[in-house]
Amino acid sequence: MTQQNILWTGIFYHSLENCVVSVTGTGAEIRSCIVGSHGDTIYKVDYLITVNRNWETAYVEMKSQLNGTIHSSIFQRALPGNWEIDGYPSDQFRGCIDIDISLTPFTNSLPINRLKLDMHEERQINVLYIDILGREVKEVRQKYTRLSELEYKYENVPNDFEAIIQVDRSGLVVNYPGLFERTAIK
Repeated sequence: MTQQNILWTGIFYHSLENCVVSVTGTGAEIRSCIVGSHGDTIYKVDYLITVNRNWETAYVEMKSQLNGTIHSSIFQRALPGNWEIDGYPSDQFRGCIDIDISLTPFTNSLPINRLKLDMHEERQINVLYIDILGREVKEVRQKYTRLSELEYKYENVPNDFEAIIQVDRSGLVVNYPGLFERTAIK
């Protein structure tokens, strides 16, 4: 087993995230805690993500506290492309393999590691998007393009947002301009 402890600073979200990624021969387990303040909301988010060896998301457990109000959810892939949310089937997210949590750059590492794009290759994917501050879960379309060994262009489709994300050799975000910056890794 290999383990990395990462500290990210959320520039836009005024946050600090301590994330531990444990990789084994069968997949990875990611445990993280995010604390911050955005607008008039003080928040804390704890999440657990498990992925298989192909970096396909299998399980997500989240507990968020927004201004003292606590909310918990469990997202689990039941069958390939099908999800259960808090134990109930959700056809709304059929075909989504990856998740995207609004307050962390880690979830960009999921499709980056899963897709294994060749240089200049691009791929559009459907993603289960969790907007913690907006208290919304929805399907979104995203596109990743590999620009170089350690750079990816990320786009929302239709293109209302894009960024050039820098990653390390493990596919973990180093710099997400204007949103997140890695400040330490062990």
